[in-house]
Amino acid sequence: MNPDEGVRPFFFPQVVVEIKALACELPWENGIPLSRFSTEDIAAEAAKRGIVASISGATVWRWLNEDAIKPWQYKSWIFPRDPEFREKAERVLDLYHGVWDGQSIGVDEYVISADEKTSIQARIPKHATKAAAPGQCMKVEHEYKRGGALNYLAAWDVRRAKVFGRCEPKTGIAPFGRLVDQVMNTEPYRSAKRVFWIVDNGSSHRGQPSVKRLRKMWSNIEVVHLPVHASWLNQIEIYFSVIQRKVLNPNVFSSLDEVESRLMSFEKRYQQMAEPFEWKFTKNDLSKLLTKISPKIAQIPKISDTSPKPLALAG
Repeated sequence: MNPDEGVRPFFFPQVVVEIKALACELPWENGIPLSRFSTEDIAAEAAKRGIVASISGATVWRWLNEDAIKPWQYKSWIFPRDPEFREKAERVLDLYHGVWDGQSIGVDEYVISADEKTSIQARIPKHATKAAAPGQCMKVEHEYKRGGALNYLAAWDVRRAKVFGRCEPKTGIAPFGRLVDQVMNTEPYRSAKRVFWIVDNGSSHRGQPSVKRLRKMWSNIEVVHLPVHASWLNQIEIYFSVIQRKVLNPNVFSSLDEVESRLMSFEKRYQQMAEPFEWKFTKNDLSKLLTKISPKIAQIPKISDTSPKPLALAG
């Protein structure tokens, strides 16, 4: 190293390599009680291991930035484990483009995307919220008391941009059945040739029993299940994200009744300007995605014989 003030210290290339390798480790696997490394943590650990006598966090950051290594960041991920992931996902993507079993669906057939947004709380602030003012944003009291929680069930007509929603104290087979009745008791669904219901694998509408149950209620229903861990393919989730941004964040309510009132009022407001979502994810995009993640899935070690088996994806 050059001790002269203002001169950047010199490090051998091997030091840079070892620092980057250290940054790519999981701290706890080496007895370090951290969930994530910061640049300062890496600098301290490098000195402890004898990689360098000392080094600054800024130097560590500069080296890691060269290879876009960011151990202080993380994101959740999950891998497909449905053995029919591709087939189920492609059926849903086809429906979004008006196709079922290779044939265009008719004008008297409809596609519904449905799910539940669960445990929506009523957080009652201990002091009144202050509206925005010149030079100041809205101010929301940090402390609150809990006013209970409810569940918002909704169905979205993919091609007609029509939304149906209801609030329920609990989720389950019966509440979801009431949502189905709410939709199917109105025209044009009641007299439609077929109404495709796209749902995930939640307990309210899981598996073949839900297919039989809903078909018994309405003979023109065609239940279409998403693959496991594929709620991101369900268009109703887009509407729920709008609800989250526009209604529930910040969570400021005086009571649970106000939560329900605002949700239902927003539904009416949204309906006045609703248009079909511009869905751009295609079967070709799905194929590219599955090809991309296939090698990563193959590298996932088996935890036990009873653990979910990763999907063997086609290249």
